[in-house]
Amino acid sequence: MSHKLYIALIVLVFAAVTIVFDTFPRSTVSELEKRKLKQFPEFSLDRLKDGTLTEDISSWFSDSEPFRDELMALSMQVKDLMRLSLTEAVTFHAAKADGVVQDGEVQPEDENQGMAEYVNHLNADEDAKIAHAGIIVVGKVPVVRALMAYGGGADGGGEFAQAVNLYKQTFPKTNIYAMVVPIPVEFYCPNQARQRVKPQRPTIQHIHSLLDKGVKAVDAYTPLALHAAEDIYMRTDHHWSSLGAYYAASAFAKTANVNFPTLQNGYQRHVVHGYVGSMYGYSHDIAVKQSPEDFVYYTPKDSSYTTTYIDYQLNDGRVVGESGSAKGPLFYSFPNGSHHTFGTYLGGDARLTKIVTHAKTNRRLLIIKDSFGNVLPGFMTYSFAEIHVVDFRYFTKNMRQYVDDNHITDILIAFNMFNAYSSSANKRIERFLEQKEGQREPVKKTTPLLTSPKGRKPSPNAQHSSTTPSNPSPSLPEGEGETPAASPPTPLQRERGVKGEEANAQRPSASTHTSAE
Repeated sequence: MSHKLYIALIVLVFAAVTIVFDTFPRSTVSELEKRKLKQFPEFSLDRLKDGTLTEDISSWFSDSEPFRDELMALSMQVKDLMRLSLTEAVTFHAAKADGVVQDGEVQPEDENQGMAEYVNHLNADEDAKIAHAGIIVVGKVPVVRALMAYGGGADGGGEFAQAVNLYKQTFPKTNIYAMVVPIPVEFYCPNQARQRVKPQRPTIQHIHSLLDKGVKAVDAYTPLALHAAEDIYMRTDHHWSSLGAYYAASAFAKTANVNFPTLQNGYQRHVVHGYVGSMYGYSHDIAVKQSPEDFVYYTPKDSSYTTTYIDYQLNDGRVVGESGSAKGPLFYSFPNGSHHTFGTYLGGDARLTKIVTHAKTNRRLLIIKDSFGNVLPGFMTYSFAEIHVVDFRYFTKNMRQYVDDNHITDILIAFNMFNAYSSSANKRIERFLEQKEGQREPVKKTTPLLTSPKGRKPSPNAQHSSTTPSNPSPSLPEGEGETPAASPPTPLQRERGVKGEEANAQRPSASTHTSAE
């Protein structure tokens, strides 16, 4: 009798699963993974004959199962209960170095480098575990931090220096600056996982050593190391925070010799509560979701400015068109708990941005950046008369002509560590110098990342700008560069391209305002 009940139970479970997977609505978007799921493929006889149609149908069926996010979250919880921490599995012993940044003090190793090594005394002894895609998850709920591993060598980044030098050779009378932003594992990797990562400082020093004499290196590493005890990076996102960008922007302003107010005097603090960023989806670790953080950003208090955008439309990862120039907000607002809050800065990446300020200067800045650089323009409104922002993935004009037409006096090339190490990222910005007006380079197709839910439209009140925003055109998922070969694939590598469907999602705004503090 018992075996009949067992068989009946198994049949019932399989029947329930079959009904759910075959009759319930398919999932179309994964908020957890921040991407569009596969769509049912179009039929063609050729694709049926060569077998690609059946392969695509199989991929669609497995990728778009009903309740995908809920099932993944449940799986994470089960794995979290079963997973061993590194201390229970393998213990790593990291060697200590001399001549280091300790407890907020910088003591340079020599006058030429001026960039001391950093030793982590903040969470060096915390437990850590390795999650999906090699993500290092540090600490315990509710203050978990998720980190991407870095595996680049000390002799890397030469192509970044080459690209920056080429800009100086092309624009000899223009001030050219190079900023490499370390990723957070440099400052928050516990001793247990230290052997899984490589130090970034030697690579940055190598890049600086290769820069031509006329290029000005901006040391973002030292101020970030000095303030590592503060919230300079997000715990649940792969980006830095507004505060971290402020310290780097301050270093740039000092190098460029421009006006730059203190954080207290020049900026208003805003907070979005309950933020869980990209690292939840990348790590597949439920502890990250259970450790939300405050998303803090700063807007200029007194600086009046006008922001205009040219938006790029994408199809299958390729720029296929662009909008006319239209006014918009420099900062977008999001409700508490929104997963898309990094879109606060500029509203996304697939845009050419121009900010006109009332700063009493004739200097005009062009920032060539990845998504880390989205945070920088908001700190430059007191320093330059105009700020132009170009993303290294999306620019269809000729850079020589653009610099000449807009009377650019200063060019800042700001990349995070992965993109500074990336061959393709640096080749792209070199192509900008020679490409014809309107030329559109394809973006490598990889797993897309959404920055906003489809259908949301900006609210006229969701801004901190002196202008009335227009209804911005379609948003674009952000993406980053490549991972050095020595490290595992990372979110930054997977985000380099998007598919056409994501280009139709509208830039988000909040009906609920963020709080100012």
